[in-house]
Amino acid sequence: MKVLLHYAPGPAWQRELASLDRHSLQVEWCDETDDARFYSLLPDAEVLWHLLRPLSAGDIARATSLRLIQKIGVGVNTIDLEAAKARGIPVCNLPGTNSRAVAELTLALMLATLRRLPRFDAALRRGRWSDPELQDGIFEIGGRTVGLVGYGAIPRLLAPVLIALGCRLLYTSRHPVADALGEWRTLDALLGEADIVSLHLPLTEATAARIDAKAIARIKPGAILINTARGGLVDQVALVDALRSGRFAAAGLDVFAHEPPDPADALFALPNVVLTPHIAWLTTGTFDRSFLLAAENCRRLGTGGPLLHRLA
Repeated sequence: MKVLLHYAPGPAWQRELASLDRHSLQVEWCDETDDARFYSLLPDAEVLWHLLRPLSAGDIARATSLRLIQKIGVGVNTIDLEAAKARGIPVCNLPGTNSRAVAELTLALMLATLRRLPRFDAALRRGRWSDPELQDGIFEIGGRTVGLVGYGAIPRLLAPVLIALGCRLLYTSRHPVADALGEWRTLDALLGEADIVSLHLPLTEATAARIDAKAIARIKPGAILINTARGGLVDQVALVDALRSGRFAAAGLDVFAHEPPDPADALFALPNVVLTPHIAWLTTGTFDRSFLLAAENCRRLGTGGPLLHRLA
């Protein structure tokens, strides 16, 4: 079965992909920025392993042999689901495979912003061992009120860790969750109480720009925003204004409104922002779990069995 991975894998990952021939899978890969190679490989692909680059109706139309779109991850907002449905191509995702990785980076971004780690790193590399100018505004996470916006798999992993570190925990979801750790709040109430606001929502029409200028005006002054979910959840222009004014003390961002972001984006000039390039999911554990399930779905596709985690 011919599989096209639309992502540039590292050396270890390439070796893993080569070993999948034992499952009768012939895996080709293509960097997400290389449209020429992508379009040359797409017509022969029976299965597309999709990560981040948007998959349009035009792309799907070119994939004349396509039998399955397999999202390596959870969010399918980058896939034209209607175009896939019109062709009768099933779309599956892999819930839970990257939850631990994303939860860990979320915590890392909280700690990095509170302790101003990138600025200390940069100062030390410039030869400055002691820098009094960086000593103010360094905080511990213990004693902070953390507000989790959404309470799915990732917040469930984060919640006990945050409590163990001494945080007071709030969360918001459509309804209170019976076994949730922390106290339920409406979004408005959570924004007014939380020292750290961490986003854990899918990007849909209903959640787009959920953190806009009006929401930011309700946020506790001096709070920190963490986003490892989707960049479109936040009005990025309003966020920059809030970071410049001090309404937000800092932000830790793994995702952006447009990806990859323009290096001239105002976020890159702000000293109170910690940035990572949409790599919260990127661990060897995620790879192992994801490819085990993705290969299983290919096997099921070949035998006519029911696909795992089919969305459409």
